Amino acid sequence: MKRGFYTIMAAQFFSSLADNALFVGAVQLLRGNGAAEWQQAALVPMFALFYVILAPFVGAYSDAKPKGRVMFYSNAIKVVGCLMMLFGSHPLMAYAIVGLGAAAYSPAKYGILTELLPSSQLVKANGWIEGLTIASIILGVLLGGQLVGPMISQRLLMVDFPFFDTGIDTPPEAAISVLIFIYALAAWFNTRIPRTGVEMRPMPKNLLALLPDFWSCNSRLWSDRLGQISLATTTLFWGVSGNLRYIVLAWAAAALGYSVTQASTLVGVVAIGTAVGAIVASMRMRLDQATSVMPLGIAMGVLVIALNFIHNVWLAAPFLILLGALGGFLVVPMNALLQHRGHNLMGAGRSIAVQNFNEQSCILGLGAFYSLSTGMGLSAFGAITAFGLVVAGVMWIIKRWHASNCIKHKEELDHLLAIARSDHPHG
Repeated sequence: MKRGFYTIMAAQFFSSLADNALFVGAVQLLRGNGAAEWQQAALVPMFALFYVILAPFVGAYSDAKPKGRVMFYSNAIKVVGCLMMLFGSHPLMAYAIVGLGAAAYSPAKYGILTELLPSSQLVKANGWIEGLTIASIILGVLLGGQLVGPMISQRLLMVDFPFFDTGIDTPPEAAISVLIFIYALAAWFNTRIPRTGVEMRPMPKNLLALLPDFWSCNSRLWSDRLGQISLATTTLFWGVSGNLRYIVLAWAAAALGYSVTQASTLVGVVAIGTAVGAIVASMRMRLDQATSVMPLGIAMGVLVIALNFIHNVWLAAPFLILLGALGGFLVVPMNALLQHRGHNLMGAGRSIAVQNFNEQSCILGLGAFYSLSTGMGLSAFGAITAFGLVVAGVMWIIKRWHASNCIKHKEELDHLLAIARSDHPHG
Protein backbone atom coordinates (compact mmCIF):
# COMPACT_ATOMS: atom_id res chain seq x y z
CA MET A 1 0.00 0.00 0.00
CA LYS A 2 1.14 3.57 -0.71
CA ARG A 3 2.18 5.72 2.23
CA GLY A 4 -0.74 8.11 1.77
CA PHE A 5 -3.15 5.23 2.38
CA TYR A 6 -2.05 5.00 6.02
CA THR A 7 -2.60 8.72 6.53
CA ILE A 8 -6.13 8.30 5.17
CA MET A 9 -6.64 5.40 7.59
CA ALA A 10 -5.51 7.50 10.57
CA ALA A 11 -7.79 10.40 9.61
CA GLN A 12 -10.72 8.04 9.09
CA PHE A 13 -10.11 6.30 12.41
CA PHE A 14 -10.21 9.41 14.57
CA SER A 15 -13.13 11.00 12.72
CA SER A 16 -15.20 7.82 12.99
CA LEU A 17 -14.12 7.32 16.62
CA ALA A 18 -15.55 10.73 17.51
CA ASP A 19 -18.72 10.14 15.44
CA ASN A 20 -19.58 6.98 17.38
CA ALA A 21 -18.65 8.34 20.79
CA LEU A 22 -20.80 11.40 20.03
CA PHE A 23 -23.81 9.18 19.28
CA VAL A 24 -23.63 7.69 22.79
CA GLY A 25 -23.14 11.15 24.28
CA ALA A 26 -26.15 12.51 22.38
CA VAL A 27 -28.36 9.62 23.57
CA GLN A 28 -27.33 10.29 27.19
CA LEU A 29 -27.85 14.04 26.72
CA LEU A 30 -31.43 13.46 25.55
CA ARG A 31 -32.11 10.98 28.35
CA GLY A 32 -30.70 13.39 30.91
CA ASN A 33 -33.00 16.12 29.56
CA GLY A 34 -36.01 13.81 29.91
CA ALA A 35 -36.60 13.57 26.15
CA ALA A 36 -39.11 11.04 24.86
CA GLU A 37 -37.91 7.66 23.56
CA TRP A 38 -38.82 8.59 19.99
CA GLN A 39 -36.42 11.55 20.10
CA GLN A 40 -33.55 9.25 21.09
CA ALA A 41 -34.43 6.89 18.24
CA ALA A 42 -34.65 9.91 15.89
CA LEU A 43 -30.90 10.59 16.28
CA VAL A 44 -30.16 7.96 13.62
CA PRO A 45 -32.38 9.40 10.85
CA MET A 46 -31.36 12.97 11.73
CA PHE A 47 -27.72 12.03 11.15
CA ALA A 48 -28.72 10.61 7.76
CA LEU A 49 -30.80 13.65 6.74
CA PHE A 50 -28.09 15.67 4.94
CA TYR A 51 -26.68 12.55 3.29
CA VAL A 52 -29.98 12.37 1.42
CA ILE A 53 -30.58 16.11 0.85
CA LEU A 54 -27.05 16.91 -0.35
CA ALA A 55 -26.35 13.68 -2.25
CA PRO A 56 -26.52 15.35 -5.70
CA PHE A 57 -23.91 17.94 -4.66
CA VAL A 58 -21.33 16.38 -2.32
CA GLY A 59 -20.05 13.85 -4.87
CA ALA A 60 -19.43 16.54 -7.46
CA TYR A 61 -17.81 18.76 -4.82
CA SER A 62 -15.55 15.87 -3.83
CA ASP A 63 -14.49 15.44 -7.47
CA ALA A 64 -13.88 19.21 -7.83
CA LYS A 65 -11.50 19.68 -4.86
CA PRO A 66 -8.51 17.80 -3.44
CA LYS A 67 -10.12 15.16 -1.29
CA GLY A 68 -7.86 15.76 1.72
CA ARG A 69 -9.11 19.36 1.81
CA VAL A 70 -12.75 18.22 1.56
CA MET A 71 -12.21 15.87 4.51
CA PHE A 72 -10.65 18.73 6.53
CA TYR A 73 -13.65 21.00 5.93
CA SER A 74 -15.99 18.15 6.84
CA ASN A 75 -14.37 17.61 10.23
CA ALA A 76 -14.59 21.37 10.87
CA ILE A 77 -18.36 21.17 10.28
CA LYS A 78 -18.56 18.32 12.81
CA VAL A 79 -16.86 20.54 15.38
CA VAL A 80 -19.50 23.21 14.75
CA GLY A 81 -22.23 20.61 15.41
CA CYS A 82 -20.58 19.66 18.71
CA LEU A 83 -20.40 23.32 19.78
CA MET A 84 -24.08 23.76 18.93
CA MET A 85 -24.91 20.73 21.08
CA LEU A 86 -22.94 22.22 23.98
CA PHE A 87 -24.35 25.73 23.85
CA GLY A 88 -28.10 25.55 23.61
CA SER A 89 -29.20 24.02 20.29
CA HIS A 90 -31.56 21.03 20.40
CA PRO A 91 -29.44 17.84 20.28
CA LEU A 92 -31.36 16.56 17.24
CA MET A 93 -30.63 19.75 15.29
CA ALA A 94 -26.96 19.79 16.33
CA TYR A 95 -26.55 16.10 15.50
CA ALA A 96 -27.97 16.78 12.04
CA ILE A 97 -25.15 19.32 11.50
CA VAL A 98 -22.61 16.66 12.46
CA GLY A 99 -24.34 14.47 9.88
CA LEU A 100 -23.83 17.28 7.35
CA GLY A 101 -20.08 17.04 7.94
CA ALA A 102 -20.20 13.26 7.61
CA ALA A 103 -22.17 13.53 4.36
CA ALA A 104 -19.45 15.71 2.82
CA TYR A 105 -16.69 13.48 4.24
CA SER A 106 -17.83 10.13 2.85
CA PRO A 107 -17.41 10.64 -0.94
CA ALA A 108 -13.91 12.00 -0.36
CA LYS A 109 -12.97 9.17 2.01
CA TYR A 110 -13.92 6.39 -0.38
CA GLY A 111 -13.29 8.24 -3.63
CA ILE A 112 -9.64 8.88 -2.82
CA LEU A 113 -9.06 5.11 -2.65
CA THR A 114 -9.80 4.71 -6.35
CA GLU A 115 -7.52 7.66 -7.14
CA LEU A 116 -4.62 6.49 -4.98
CA LEU A 117 -4.71 2.70 -5.49
CA PRO A 118 -5.00 0.32 -8.47
CA SER A 119 -8.25 -1.63 -8.75
CA SER A 120 -6.36 -4.82 -7.87
CA GLN A 121 -5.97 -3.47 -4.31
CA LEU A 122 -9.54 -2.19 -3.86
CA VAL A 123 -10.92 -5.20 -1.97
CA LYS A 124 -7.89 -5.26 0.35
CA ALA A 125 -8.09 -1.49 0.88
CA ASN A 126 -11.83 -1.71 1.58
CA GLY A 127 -11.18 -4.52 4.03
CA TRP A 128 -8.66 -2.41 5.93
CA ILE A 129 -10.78 0.75 5.82
CA GLU A 130 -13.94 -1.10 6.90
CA GLY A 131 -12.02 -3.07 9.52
CA LEU A 132 -10.49 0.13 10.88
CA THR A 133 -13.87 1.87 10.76
CA ILE A 134 -15.40 -0.99 12.73
CA ALA A 135 -12.52 -0.80 15.22
CA SER A 136 -13.27 2.90 15.61
CA ILE A 137 -16.95 2.03 16.18
CA ILE A 138 -15.97 -0.44 18.90
CA LEU A 139 -13.65 2.00 20.61
CA GLY A 140 -15.95 4.95 19.90
CA VAL A 141 -19.04 3.49 21.57
CA LEU A 142 -16.87 2.26 24.45
CA LEU A 143 -15.25 5.69 24.74
CA GLY A 144 -18.63 7.43 24.62
CA GLY A 145 -20.04 5.06 27.24
CA GLN A 146 -17.12 5.64 29.57
CA LEU A 147 -17.07 9.43 29.05
CA VAL A 148 -20.73 9.69 30.16
CA GLY A 149 -20.21 7.14 32.96
CA PRO A 150 -19.74 8.33 36.55
CA MET A 151 -16.04 7.52 36.93
CA ILE A 152 -14.61 9.61 34.07
CA SER A 153 -17.33 12.25 33.82
CA GLN A 154 -16.83 13.33 37.45
CA ARG A 155 -13.13 13.92 36.81
CA LEU A 156 -13.87 15.85 33.62
CA LEU A 157 -16.37 18.06 35.42
CA MET A 158 -13.78 18.84 38.11
CA VAL A 159 -11.60 20.56 35.49
CA ASP A 160 -12.09 24.30 35.91
CA PHE A 161 -10.78 27.37 34.11
CA PRO A 162 -10.08 30.53 36.13
CA PHE A 163 -12.13 33.62 35.24
CA PHE A 164 -14.13 31.63 32.64
CA ASP A 165 -17.34 29.65 33.02
CA THR A 166 -17.61 27.05 30.24
CA GLY A 167 -21.23 26.20 31.05
CA ILE A 168 -20.34 22.49 30.89
CA ASP A 169 -22.18 21.02 33.88
CA THR A 170 -23.32 17.48 32.95
CA PRO A 171 -21.53 14.22 32.00
CA PRO A 172 -22.68 14.23 28.34
CA GLU A 173 -21.59 17.86 27.93
CA ALA A 174 -18.16 16.99 29.33
CA ALA A 175 -17.94 14.04 26.92
CA ILE A 176 -18.83 16.19 23.91
CA SER A 177 -16.18 18.76 24.82
CA VAL A 178 -13.52 16.00 24.76
CA LEU A 179 -14.71 14.80 21.35
CA ILE A 180 -14.09 18.24 19.82
CA PHE A 181 -10.36 17.65 20.31
CA ILE A 182 -10.57 14.24 18.62
CA TYR A 183 -12.25 15.82 15.57
CA ALA A 184 -9.43 18.40 15.55
CA LEU A 185 -6.84 15.58 15.52
CA ALA A 186 -8.63 13.94 12.56
CA ALA A 187 -8.61 17.31 10.77
CA TRP A 188 -4.84 17.58 11.29
CA PHE A 189 -4.33 14.18 9.64
CA ASN A 190 -6.50 15.41 6.75
CA THR A 191 -3.93 18.13 6.08
CA ARG A 192 -1.23 15.44 5.65
CA ILE A 193 -3.06 13.51 2.91
CA PRO A 194 -1.06 13.76 -0.35
CA ARG A 195 -2.38 15.06 -3.66
CA THR A 196 -3.10 12.15 -5.99
CA GLY A 197 -2.52 14.04 -9.24
CA VAL A 198 -5.97 13.13 -10.57
CA GLU A 199 -7.52 15.91 -12.65
CA MET A 200 -10.27 17.79 -10.83
CA ARG A 201 -13.75 18.01 -12.36
CA PRO A 202 -15.00 21.59 -11.89
CA MET A 203 -18.49 22.13 -10.48
CA PRO A 204 -20.99 23.98 -12.69
CA LYS A 205 -21.81 27.59 -11.83
CA ASN A 206 -25.49 26.65 -11.57
CA LEU A 207 -25.62 23.99 -8.84
CA LEU A 208 -29.13 22.94 -9.90
CA ALA A 209 -27.54 21.58 -13.06
CA LEU A 210 -26.11 18.84 -10.85
CA LEU A 211 -29.58 17.40 -10.21
CA PRO A 212 -30.14 15.82 -13.64
CA ASP A 213 -26.51 14.64 -13.62
CA PHE A 214 -27.00 12.98 -10.22
CA TRP A 215 -30.22 11.27 -11.23
CA SER A 216 -28.55 10.12 -14.43
CA CYS A 217 -25.72 8.58 -12.39
CA ASN A 218 -28.25 7.02 -10.02
CA SER A 219 -30.18 5.50 -12.93
CA ARG A 220 -26.96 4.31 -14.58
CA LEU A 221 -25.87 2.41 -11.49
CA TRP A 222 -29.32 0.88 -10.94
CA SER A 223 -29.39 -0.17 -14.61
CA ASP A 224 -26.00 -1.93 -14.45
CA ARG A 225 -26.46 -5.70 -13.96
CA LEU A 226 -23.81 -5.93 -11.25
CA GLY A 227 -24.16 -2.38 -9.94
CA GLN A 228 -27.85 -2.83 -9.14
CA ILE A 229 -27.27 -6.01 -7.11
CA SER A 230 -24.31 -4.66 -5.13
CA LEU A 231 -26.13 -1.34 -4.58
CA ALA A 232 -29.30 -3.07 -3.38
CA THR A 233 -27.33 -5.29 -1.00
CA THR A 234 -25.19 -2.54 0.54
CA THR A 235 -28.23 -0.23 0.76
CA LEU A 236 -30.14 -2.79 2.79
CA PHE A 237 -27.15 -3.72 4.94
CA TRP A 238 -26.33 -0.16 5.96
CA GLY A 239 -30.01 0.75 6.35
CA VAL A 240 -30.42 -1.99 8.92
CA SER A 241 -27.01 -1.77 10.62
CA GLY A 242 -27.29 2.00 10.94
CA ASN A 243 -30.47 1.59 12.99
CA LEU A 244 -29.31 -1.57 14.74
CA ARG A 245 -26.79 0.58 16.63
CA TYR A 246 -29.65 2.24 18.54
CA ILE A 247 -31.81 -0.89 18.64
CA VAL A 248 -29.05 -2.78 20.48
CA LEU A 249 -29.01 0.00 23.09
CA ALA A 250 -32.81 -0.24 23.44
CA TRP A 251 -32.74 -4.08 23.50
CA ALA A 252 -30.02 -4.13 26.19
CA ALA A 253 -32.10 -1.78 28.34
CA ALA A 254 -35.26 -3.89 27.88
CA ALA A 255 -33.79 -7.41 28.04
CA LEU A 256 -30.84 -6.89 30.40
CA GLY A 257 -31.69 -3.69 32.28
CA TYR A 258 -28.45 -2.05 31.08
CA SER A 259 -27.57 1.64 31.33
CA VAL A 260 -26.19 3.53 28.30
CA THR A 261 -22.62 2.94 29.54
CA GLN A 262 -23.21 -0.82 29.93
CA ALA A 263 -25.21 -1.20 26.69
CA SER A 264 -22.54 0.62 24.67
CA THR A 265 -20.23 -2.37 25.22
CA LEU A 266 -22.70 -4.62 23.38
CA VAL A 267 -22.73 -2.29 20.36
CA GLY A 268 -18.97 -2.69 20.43
CA VAL A 269 -19.35 -6.49 20.52
CA VAL A 270 -21.35 -6.42 17.25
CA ALA A 271 -18.64 -4.26 15.74
CA ILE A 272 -15.92 -6.73 16.80
CA GLY A 273 -17.66 -9.43 14.77
CA THR A 274 -18.06 -7.08 11.81
CA ALA A 275 -14.35 -6.24 11.89
CA VAL A 276 -13.41 -9.94 11.91
CA GLY A 277 -15.78 -10.67 9.03
CA ALA A 278 -14.48 -7.68 7.05
CA ILE A 279 -10.83 -8.66 7.46
CA VAL A 280 -11.49 -12.32 6.57
CA ALA A 281 -13.44 -11.22 3.48
CA SER A 282 -10.60 -8.91 2.40
CA MET A 283 -8.19 -11.88 2.54
CA ARG A 284 -10.42 -14.58 1.07
CA MET A 285 -12.73 -12.94 -1.47
CA ARG A 286 -12.09 -11.73 -5.03
CA LEU A 287 -14.04 -9.00 -6.77
CA ASP A 288 -15.66 -11.45 -9.20
CA GLN A 289 -16.87 -13.63 -6.28
CA ALA A 290 -18.76 -10.84 -4.52
CA THR A 291 -22.28 -11.95 -5.45
CA SER A 292 -21.76 -15.36 -3.82
CA VAL A 293 -22.11 -13.86 -0.32
CA MET A 294 -25.79 -12.89 -0.63
CA PRO A 295 -27.16 -15.88 1.35
CA LEU A 296 -25.32 -14.46 4.38
CA GLY A 297 -27.74 -11.52 4.29
CA ILE A 298 -30.71 -13.86 4.72
CA ALA A 299 -28.96 -15.63 7.61
CA MET A 300 -28.24 -12.24 9.18
CA GLY A 301 -31.96 -11.38 9.15
CA VAL A 302 -32.83 -14.66 10.85
CA LEU A 303 -30.24 -14.04 13.57
CA VAL A 304 -31.66 -10.54 14.22
CA ILE A 305 -35.06 -12.11 14.97
CA ALA A 306 -33.43 -14.72 17.23
CA LEU A 307 -32.05 -11.87 19.37
CA ASN A 308 -35.53 -11.62 20.95
CA PHE A 309 -35.01 -14.94 22.72
CA ILE A 310 -31.71 -14.00 24.41
CA HIS A 311 -31.79 -12.62 27.95
CA ASN A 312 -28.34 -13.62 29.16
CA VAL A 313 -25.28 -11.49 28.43
CA TRP A 314 -22.96 -14.51 28.23
CA LEU A 315 -25.08 -15.92 25.42
CA ALA A 316 -25.68 -12.50 23.84
CA ALA A 317 -21.97 -11.64 23.40
CA PRO A 318 -20.95 -14.54 21.08
CA PHE A 319 -24.31 -14.28 19.32
CA LEU A 320 -23.75 -10.59 18.53
CA ILE A 321 -20.19 -11.33 17.37
CA LEU A 322 -21.56 -13.91 14.90
CA LEU A 323 -24.21 -11.47 13.71
CA GLY A 324 -21.58 -8.80 13.09
CA ALA A 325 -19.20 -11.24 11.36
CA LEU A 326 -21.85 -12.24 8.82
CA GLY A 327 -22.46 -8.57 8.04
CA GLY A 328 -18.76 -7.77 7.69
CA PHE A 329 -18.13 -10.69 5.36
CA LEU A 330 -21.19 -9.67 3.31
CA VAL A 331 -20.53 -5.96 2.91
CA VAL A 332 -16.80 -5.80 2.06
CA PRO A 333 -16.86 -7.63 -1.31
CA MET A 334 -20.20 -6.06 -2.23
CA ASN A 335 -18.89 -2.59 -1.39
CA ALA A 336 -15.74 -3.18 -3.45
CA LEU A 337 -17.79 -4.43 -6.41
CA LEU A 338 -20.03 -1.37 -6.17
CA GLN A 339 -17.02 0.97 -6.13
CA HIS A 340 -15.50 -0.87 -9.09
CA ARG A 341 -18.65 -0.58 -11.21
CA GLY A 342 -19.32 3.01 -10.09
CA HIS A 343 -15.78 4.15 -10.86
CA ASN A 344 -16.01 2.66 -14.36
CA LEU A 345 -19.46 4.10 -15.03
CA MET A 346 -19.26 7.67 -13.66
CA GLY A 347 -16.19 8.46 -11.51
CA ALA A 348 -15.40 7.86 -7.87
CA GLY A 349 -16.99 10.87 -6.16
CA ARG A 350 -20.31 10.67 -8.02
CA SER A 351 -20.48 6.91 -7.50
CA ILE A 352 -19.99 7.20 -3.74
CA ALA A 353 -22.56 10.02 -3.56
CA VAL A 354 -25.14 7.79 -5.30
CA GLN A 355 -24.27 4.97 -2.94
CA ASN A 356 -24.61 7.26 0.09
CA PHE A 357 -27.93 8.61 -1.15
CA ASN A 358 -29.46 5.15 -1.41
CA GLU A 359 -27.95 3.78 1.80
CA GLN A 360 -28.76 6.85 3.88
CA SER A 361 -32.27 7.01 2.42
CA CYS A 362 -32.72 3.48 3.72
CA ILE A 363 -31.32 4.47 7.14
CA LEU A 364 -33.58 7.54 7.16
CA GLY A 365 -36.67 5.56 6.16
CA LEU A 366 -36.12 2.68 8.57
CA GLY A 367 -35.09 5.07 11.35
CA ALA A 368 -38.21 7.19 10.86
CA PHE A 369 -40.29 3.99 10.90
CA TYR A 370 -38.66 2.82 14.13
CA SER A 371 -38.98 6.25 15.77
CA LEU A 372 -42.65 6.48 14.78
CA SER A 373 -43.29 2.93 15.95
CA THR A 374 -41.67 3.68 19.30
CA GLY A 375 -43.81 6.80 19.63
CA MET A 376 -46.89 4.65 19.02
CA GLY A 377 -45.86 2.11 21.67
CA LEU A 378 -44.03 -0.65 19.76
CA SER A 379 -41.49 -2.40 22.01
CA ALA A 380 -37.82 -2.94 21.20
CA PHE A 381 -38.60 -6.64 20.73
CA GLY A 382 -41.25 -5.84 18.14
CA ALA A 383 -38.89 -3.54 16.27
CA ILE A 384 -36.19 -6.23 16.23
CA THR A 385 -38.65 -8.73 14.75
CA ALA A 386 -39.69 -6.26 12.05
CA PHE A 387 -36.07 -5.50 11.16
CA GLY A 388 -35.14 -9.16 10.95
CA LEU A 389 -38.06 -9.93 8.67
CA VAL A 390 -37.15 -7.00 6.43
CA VAL A 391 -33.50 -8.10 6.14
CA ALA A 392 -34.23 -11.75 5.42
CA GLY A 393 -37.14 -11.03 3.08
CA VAL A 394 -35.50 -8.29 1.03
CA MET A 395 -32.21 -10.18 0.76
CA TRP A 396 -34.14 -13.17 -0.56
CA ILE A 397 -35.73 -10.89 -3.19
CA ILE A 398 -32.31 -9.48 -4.17
CA LYS A 399 -30.90 -13.00 -4.47
CA ARG A 400 -33.78 -13.99 -6.75
CA TRP A 401 -33.23 -10.79 -8.75
CA HIS A 402 -29.58 -11.68 -9.35
CA ALA A 403 -30.52 -15.25 -10.31
CA SER A 404 -32.99 -13.85 -12.87
CA ASN A 405 -30.24 -11.59 -14.26
CA CYS A 406 -27.94 -14.60 -14.60
CA ILE A 407 -30.55 -16.40 -16.70
CA LYS A 408 -31.50 -13.44 -18.91
CA HIS A 409 -28.14 -11.64 -19.23
CA LYS A 410 -25.52 -14.35 -18.72
CA GLU A 411 -23.14 -13.10 -21.43
CA GLU A 412 -23.21 -9.52 -20.13
CA LEU A 413 -22.57 -10.64 -16.54
CA ASP A 414 -19.75 -12.95 -17.62
CA HIS A 415 -18.15 -10.01 -19.45
CA LEU A 416 -18.45 -7.67 -16.43
CA LEU A 417 -17.08 -10.31 -14.06
CA ALA A 418 -14.19 -10.95 -16.47
CA ILE A 419 -13.32 -7.24 -16.26
CA ALA A 420 -13.36 -7.45 -12.46
CA ARG A 421 -11.25 -10.62 -12.58
CA SER A 422 -8.64 -9.07 -14.87
CA ASP A 423 -8.47 -5.96 -12.67
CA HIS A 424 -7.98 -8.13 -9.59
CA PRO A 425 -5.52 -10.84 -10.62
CA HIS A 426 -4.07 -11.78 -7.27
CA GLY A 427 -7.21 -12.79 -5.38
